[in-house]
Amino acid sequence: MTKPLQKPRKLPKQERSQATVSSILIAATRILTEEGYDKFNTNRVAELAGVSVGSLYQYFPNKAALLYALGEHHANEMERLAQHHLEDLGDRSILEVLQQIIKAVLAAYAVNPKLYRILHQQVPRSEEMQKLDDARIEQMLHAFLALHRDQLRPQNLDITVFIISRTIKALLYDAIADRPNLLKNGELEQELMRMLSSYLMSPNSL
Repeated sequence: MTKPLQKPRKLPKQERSQATVSSILIAATRILTEEGYDKFNTNRVAELAGVSVGSLYQYFPNKAALLYALGEHHANEMERLAQHHLEDLGDRSILEVLQQIIKAVLAAYAVNPKLYRILHQQVPRSEEMQKLDDARIEQMLHAFLALHRDQLRPQNLDITVFIISRTIKALLYDAIADRPNLLKNGELEQELMRMLSSYLMSPNSL
């Protein structure tokens, strides 16, 4: 069992402190994506961010806390972009809702896919962070599929959401690593639509 990652020491409230934390996270992202996880350490991050190591430690007591904050920040960006694609779906058909869900998930995973791959494949991850990532996707799917539950073929919505979210996640992990262009060229979106509509929907709804 992995140990829980230590969280950031404090949240910035003043504008100057927020700017400092932002510069630290930007520097951390650059080091991970341009230099690699092996080169990632608090001294290097502070140097690139233009702050002292002492200033960095005011917010992030160690490397693990900085990685936790970076993962949380990236996940929030993914969620924000996904929600942008999921606005005003109340009156849409089930097919339109499903298509927008797929668009939202693909758009979210296209947010700095190189950073996503490093955070999920190279950086030691705690069970806490992994469960948080899974919960974000599952909550989003559950909320929107519940609106059209009467048109769905599967009866157990919880199991349905679990199957869909884990299938999409496994597929996108490999796409990010091996074929990141698929996240934006539309072909993967079309194939996911075919696969999920066949699984989810009753023949009368198609």
